[in-house]
Amino acid sequence: MTYARLADDPFAAVDDALAGRADGVAAATSGSTGAPREVLVPASAIRASAELTAARLGGEAAWLLAIPATRIGGAMVVARARLAGTPLATLPAGPFTASAFADATAALPPGRRHVSLVPTQVRRLLADAEGRDALATYDAVLVGGAALPERGAPANLVRTYGMSETSGGCVYDGVPLDGVGVRIDGDGRILLSGPTLAAGYADGDGSAFIEIDGVRWFRTSDVGERRADGRLAVLGRADHVINTGGVKVHPQRIELALERAGATAVAVVGIPDAEWGEAVVAVVEGRVDDAAVAAALEGLAPYERPKRIVHAPVPRTAGGKIDRPATRALASEEDR
Repeated sequence: MTYARLADDPFAAVDDALAGRADGVAAATSGSTGAPREVLVPASAIRASAELTAARLGGEAAWLLAIPATRIGGAMVVARARLAGTPLATLPAGPFTASAFADATAALPPGRRHVSLVPTQVRRLLADAEGRDALATYDAVLVGGAALPERGAPANLVRTYGMSETSGGCVYDGVPLDGVGVRIDGDGRILLSGPTLAAGYADGDGSAFIEIDGVRWFRTSDVGERRADGRLAVLGRADHVINTGGVKVHPQRIELALERAGATAVAVVGIPDAEWGEAVVAVVEGRVDDAAVAAALEGLAPYERPKRIVHAPVPRTAGGKIDRPATRALASEEDR
């Protein structure tokens, strides 16, 4: 089978997949669990994802491409516009700015419009008057890739969960798209099924894809739980869990609490501790009020509250994600 590589030419790759000149696209993963890999996403999964997204969002719309098309999230923006025959505007190359976003938004024709962003972009837009005005013109703002706090979130924001192996987002605001299955295994891992699943990996390793009662599932690297209302709550990556005093702590709960207190960015990690095994330490970026922090942490269990808070810029990878190893090194250094 032939899969067109997004890394070579994402627009041509998507077009070739949709036109039947390729079986699908080969999308690079973020490499957050090790060396980057290519995921083989069949054309049928791309089509299913686009159609299910349109149905969930209430219909087709024009799209703004504001994230790299070489990744599955951006490639799916291109695919949605192509399949719907709707306009597609693209941000110019260069650093992301609220002004550039506003200009690109203005280039879209009147009518329904959607955009897919990462949390950092949303935060920058909300901090700028021109950016806020432009963001408000969208019927749906899909945000995935990391947690985003509830505080100050616009009404048109849709939190998505998914990955290259699921053709991008397949769970919107905690509710799976039609036909997408979600289950939690005995280890707390999130499993996903449905028509948006990838065919596998280019390296041939299919161990993450398993069959249960005749249904094919993808076992993610994330842990989650079902809320009382049935929605999926993603607690974070399994390898980010902190074991302190024999209790497992999920960093995302603490990070969201501290962001609600006013921090611009937070990374919570565990560092070696003679008494607890691992001590919970939070690296907090931005000005935060001590009283607000104390109030936010009151809502957490005692074992979740950081033993120490380091005020410093949160280390990031080249892709903009939290660099956990660098954060642990920073927290450990500050502990000396």
